[in-house]
Amino acid sequence: MLEIFPVYISTFDHERLIRVYLPKNYHAGNQSYPVLYMHDGQNVFRDDVAIGGTSLELEKYLDENELDVIVVGIDQNSKERLNEYCPWVNGEYSKKIVGPDRIAFGGKGSQYVEFLVNELKPLIDSKYRTLQDRSAIAGISLGGLISAYAMCRYPHIFKSMVGLSSAFFRNQEEIEKLLQDADTDLSLIESVYLDCGTKEANDDEAVSNEFIASNRTVYEILKKKIPHARFEIIHEAEHHYSFFKERVPELFTFLRSFK
Repeated sequence: MLEIFPVYISTFDHERLIRVYLPKNYHAGNQSYPVLYMHDGQNVFRDDVAIGGTSLELEKYLDENELDVIVVGIDQNSKERLNEYCPWVNGEYSKKIVGPDRIAFGGKGSQYVEFLVNELKPLIDSKYRTLQDRSAIAGISLGGLISAYAMCRYPHIFKSMVGLSSAFFRNQEEIEKLLQDADTDLSLIESVYLDCGTKEANDDEAVSNEFIASNRTVYEILKKKIPHARFEIIHEAEHHYSFFKERVPELFTFLRSFK
């Protein structure tokens, strides 16, 4: 079951739609549930509202598998997505992969994450029966980048993180620095899953290889700090939701710690 409602984001001074999946038996008992926060909310649950027409179809997957989890999808602001999902302004590595951008972008990621932590999570915890100390965060492409950033800044809140085809390259230099920083304590993190495809850039093999290298570098840093970190390279997978949806089960590997 989905509940959809607007939430005001004070730092951006506008409302954003929030889509909340509740387990089938939510209203039949008093159980409390872990919560998975996801970005690009339009693309999480249903095809009919998905940007591009293809979603993860998470509502169908969760209903069929009857998982005990609440999923919160935060709609993207398409005009500001690059700014909100990039904690820093695009760097030189980004230009190496996609060429020089006409204008600089990024830098609003910290404000977006502050909204998640200080406004949205307290609202979700007050509105629903949640396990308040059992939250995970996941995203696709730039959603993976901002998820990793949120995990680093708030490891006591987001104790598991999943990134499918993460576009770390947009802020490669800065995310590496943050992960390597001695002050970034990830000892509370229980699990991290990262992956990317061999055809992220379709037939541009050089760019696809750079994409893999970008993810692998982040993984190599993470696995030194987090015992349960995993990285998979998906053969022939492209940067498209028709491929992302095949990896949906990986979004819920963090639930194993509750069994």
